[in-house]
Amino acid sequence: MSGTETGRRGPGRGCGCGPLGLLVLVVVLVAAIWASSRDGHGGGSGGARSAKASPSATVIKVATVDKGLVDINVVLGYQQIRGAATGMVLTPTGEVLTNNHVVNGATEISAVDIGDGRSYPATVVGYDRGHDLAVLQLKGASGLATVRLGDSSGLAVGDAVTAVGNAGGKGSVPTAAPGKVTGLQRSITAGDDTTGESEQLTGMIQVDAAVQPGDSGGPLLDASGSVVGVDTAASEGFSFRGGTGSTGAAGFATPIATARTVVDDIDGGRAVGGIHIGPTAMLGLQVAVDQFGTPGALVVGVVDGTPAARAGLVAGDLITSFDGRPVPGPGELTAMVTGHRPGDRVTLRWTDPAGAGHSGTVTLAAGPAD
Repeated sequence: MSGTETGRRGPGRGCGCGPLGLLVLVVVLVAAIWASSRDGHGGGSGGARSAKASPSATVIKVATVDKGLVDINVVLGYQQIRGAATGMVLTPTGEVLTNNHVVNGATEISAVDIGDGRSYPATVVGYDRGHDLAVLQLKGASGLATVRLGDSSGLAVGDAVTAVGNAGGKGSVPTAAPGKVTGLQRSITAGDDTTGESEQLTGMIQVDAAVQPGDSGGPLLDASGSVVGVDTAASEGFSFRGGTGSTGAAGFATPIATARTVVDDIDGGRAVGGIHIGPTAMLGLQVAVDQFGTPGALVVGVVDGTPAARAGLVAGDLITSFDGRPVPGPGELTAMVTGHRPGDRVTLRWTDPAGAGHSGTVTLAAGPAD
């Protein structure tokens, strides 16, 4: 997934080859899980709890977590877009959890720690596109305040929650949006309307809290002020649409139990279940779906000095093969490129606008935000 919380849509998805297109989330409800639901289970007993956070409760919740947050600022250098979102500090030495779409395609990442007020450059340790999660490391950080992680398995529909984050990307004091859980085990289809690529986020917590652009990567708190989820916010080009099974505003969060597993795998260097560890390979181009429906990835932009530029690719070319495998579309090219490492040599085949075929061998570079 890709994009920033406060940016505008770019010209196309970079497929791990440059800046990535912003996504549009389409909500698809897998099953009606209401009063008897529990996170991670299909059943349960007992009625829905309808407690709703009071203003005083909200203040208490935010006070327990705000110093363990960071405001994340990113630059999509290829698109000249700046964005801002939120992250949670997991260790005193500056390991931070956020959404993958916050940093995907960023050429620069920095984070302002709310606890000490300092700005730190950040690098991506690893990410999981399938769960929209990323782990960052703040350079030179020490002694930072951390968030308190809770247990998402006990959540039930009707439970009071508070979404906290850098709403609107304004920075400074985190803002709080109180609400309640309105659904569990939701599935969200994330679709890029430029490339037609889509993927599903499953097992999500649905809330009626007013989650805003900039909140992505921030904590969803329970009544005790413990983190039970990672907010996934709507933003320009990255929004919720379709039936949600509830009225009013709807936000979504990844259960913290899921996030813990992803973080543990990234920390352990385990590239399992779609997790990527370390630097991302890059071609250095932007691609989109061919408007005539021809299989392949249509080049809409090439970054100077990158492997794609050195190979002679230009806007209007259609990439048809990568490393000996056919390229059905830009989404598949994304997966192929990110499945490699910087320094790998691969063969590309493409067709120019006049219909002539070309091929070349390129050495993949290190991608954005690495």
